[in-house]
Amino acid sequence: MGLDYAYEIHLPASRVRRALEAVVDLAPPGEKAATPIVLPGGARLTVPFTSNFRGDPVDCSDGRNLNLDTSLMFEVGDDEIREFLDEPGGDRAAIGYIYLTVYFAGGHRPGYAELNFTAATTGMSLLFERSPSVRRLFTGLAEEAGAACCLLDKEDSGYEICWLNGEPRAASFRATTLAESEAWWAALAAQWPPA
Repeated sequence: MGLDYAYEIHLPASRVRRALEAVVDLAPPGEKAATPIVLPGGARLTVPFTSNFRGDPVDCSDGRNLNLDTSLMFEVGDDEIREFLDEPGGDRAAIGYIYLTVYFAGGHRPGYAELNFTAATTGMSLLFERSPSVRRLFTGLAEEAGAACCLLDKEDSGYEICWLNGEPRAASFRATTLAESEAWWAALAAQWPPA
């Protein structure tokens, strides 16, 4: 099995629509998919991505998770992303599918949701970890959406906090027990503003 690193953006659930609109703005020009979505509360949005590789309407009005197959345009601003792309053709480029799961409920703090952007390959996971351009895109999304926290989940290697309460951060954590992990998450979420 390969690596499945993910950027997690934790934000008040009321800001999910704004976050998804910001994600739509990062889609490659001319993206053909047009998937209609109904969000909790009844808000409607059409995104240029598929859901589970289909363009059928998705109803999340009951709070069920939303899965999207995204393609995002990244700044080609560092050696890591240039090497990953092989032959970058401009100052912005897509790096392949990134699987977005929106967890509307059951997060680490009441009233919060999570946008989880998971790399499709081991190579992309390593790019997530090493590329300042990739990190800037996800912390920029966190800022634009008014998120409380953005972090990189490196599976067994722990977490890197990139954004916390409106400020860039550079902190790491790796739990060795479930209790340690739960305590860390509780302490981190306690720093977030009320939803």
